[in-house]
Amino acid sequence: MGKRKTEKKKAAAGRPSAVVDTRVIYCGDNLDQLKKFPDQCVDLIYIDPPFNSNRNYEVFWGETKEKRSFEDRHVSTQAYIDFMRPRCVELHRVLKNTGSFYYHCDWHASHYVKIMLDQIFGENQFLNEIIWKRTSGRKSERQYPRIHDILFFYARGNRWTWNPPKVLQTPETVRGHDIMHDENGPYRLSDFSGAGEGPARRFGDKEIAPPKGRHWMFDQVGVDDLMAKGRIAFSKNGMPRLKTYVKDLPGIDIGDLWLDIEPINSAAAERLGYPTQKPLSLLERIIKGSSNPNDIVLDAFCGCGTALVAAENLGRQWIGIDISPTACRVMAKRMRDVCGMKEDEKLWRIGRGFVVRDLPWSEKQLRELPHFEFENWAVIALGGIPNKAQVGDMGIDGRIYPVSATPKKKEGELEFMDVWYPIQVKQKDKVGRPDIDSFEAVMNREDRAKGFFVSFDYSQDALSEIQAFFKKSGRSIIALTVKDILDEQIALKLA
Repeated sequence: MGKRKTEKKKAAAGRPSAVVDTRVIYCGDNLDQLKKFPDQCVDLIYIDPPFNSNRNYEVFWGETKEKRSFEDRHVSTQAYIDFMRPRCVELHRVLKNTGSFYYHCDWHASHYVKIMLDQIFGENQFLNEIIWKRTSGRKSERQYPRIHDILFFYARGNRWTWNPPKVLQTPETVRGHDIMHDENGPYRLSDFSGAGEGPARRFGDKEIAPPKGRHWMFDQVGVDDLMAKGRIAFSKNGMPRLKTYVKDLPGIDIGDLWLDIEPINSAAAERLGYPTQKPLSLLERIIKGSSNPNDIVLDAFCGCGTALVAAENLGRQWIGIDISPTACRVMAKRMRDVCGMKEDEKLWRIGRGFVVRDLPWSEKQLRELPHFEFENWAVIALGGIPNKAQVGDMGIDGRIYPVSATPKKKEGELEFMDVWYPIQVKQKDKVGRPDIDSFEAVMNREDRAKGFFVSFDYSQDALSEIQAFFKKSGRSIIALTVKDILDEQIALKLA
């Protein structure tokens, strides 16, 4: 802990970038935000995108603290790659020629992600496929349990920052040596001589010559010092051996199989209740290995902000982006509570505090948005996929694909989901019964069991018609107001 505080103290002296704003959390679509960044302005990028195009979340409010749980949903592999490709193109653009890129994913789409990244970065820029063992407690009846995540590591150019991460040696890692113990801990013995003739040395009250054709590796001063420290032992035949304690051995270079970083469990002090939360030690390893103090670290899907906390503690500049207002509030609170930073515009301007940009719209702002922009805002806020076309939507402004969606295979394509729920959005003060009647026709036509309607408010006739429609057809319409979304009460309506 003391080491982290020392490293964080160094961070305070770091100068913000003159090219791009740092120590900023942006709330919104990362594609929109990334397009505003200049070329080659970031030193290290880490992303851990959910396997979907947006993050659906629930919020449970308590009197003394908030507990947030987040749920990742996926539509299809192809939809996911289509969503990620333009974002990875932008991430490649903003990465410096000396920069590094880490893409954290699991089994869902890793092979397709690798192909996409090879196309964007170039096959020769691929450095490692890192395997992180994230759990060991899984059981599976008909297959091997899935217990690892994958991190693809790329460089943008031919030179990149590399500080080889190491782990301390243990008696188990000291291979090829018999490990012994004394009051100072485990140690190993090694040869005290090297090739080439050399003179005898005094070891206490004995003068000992080296074996024929060899020399003692230390001069007399060195021998005396080692003797005084108890670092020399003698074999049965009286020859000196060098005693090296395991704790003093140089660390071992870490390979591409990471078994030593524990996942976040229910008892972890850093646990926030965010299911995809990654351990701080994982991000610290990445940031230490692929950046230097005051370098700029970007996480464009930053969730609960673990990468930002690690970057701040290690003396790096940082930028975070997430589409979820709840996630942005989580990470802002974490920066305040864990890192001791102040969320303050004036302090930020002099390079000390941090700021959060573009947090939730007000109803007034949303009323003034162009209609199609309002539609997109509402659909994304629900965790849905907006229509690509702005005309000819046949009464459907977006679609929600639930976790339980069943794949429907189409020839020549990857899997698409056959189960989806339509979203209709009206930028009206009060939706009336005719609007609901039209949406009912859409649901009947598309044979959908559930649909979502978003507006500023609803007439009593509209609400009554929703009830009557359910009794008559068994199909549900979830009527959400803009206030429900802004106040993050979606979970209550979806329960």
